[in-house]
Amino acid sequence: MAVPRGQLTAATADLTAFPYFTSVVVKVATIRFRLDQASGVPTYLQLVQQTKHAVRYGMLRPGDRLPTAREVVLDLAINPNTVLKAYRELEREGFVYSRPGAGTFVADDAPAPLARSVHQPLRRSLDRWLAGAHAAGLDRESVVALITLALNDAFSEKEAARA
Repeated sequence: MAVPRGQLTAATADLTAFPYFTSVVVKVATIRFRLDQASGVPTYLQLVQQTKHAVRYGMLRPGDRLPTAREVVLDLAINPNTVLKAYRELEREGFVYSRPGAGTFVADDAPAPLARSVHQPLRRSLDRWLAGAHAAGLDRESVVALITLALNDAFSEKEAARA
């Protein structure tokens, strides 16, 4: 039933009696957790690390909602307490905050993501290096071991230089 503009009828009165409403926009996160059972890293720490990485690389931004504990449990088949422990750790470190009944969100004062001008060239270089390591026959564990050695050497030298 079409109602001429500006005319209020009994049929349209119910629709216009309360013209005010409230809307809340929730930005849902674009993160999907993956577990590496062979890594030896506890499950909750894997969730913490992946969330921190997503924040640092701009995949998660302030205000984004993390997946609910229920969503993560259904996706990964893990204990809900594991997810809650990870989220508590992230909250303690200032990466996220929780709002009861609403969810867990990336904090406004979470570390700023790396600039694309820094991130992209380094990532391309790393991708080329990994392709070379793969072509040389290194498996994942060998690559991780080599990178770990290089990281330990690079950061121990920097720490020694500061002292």
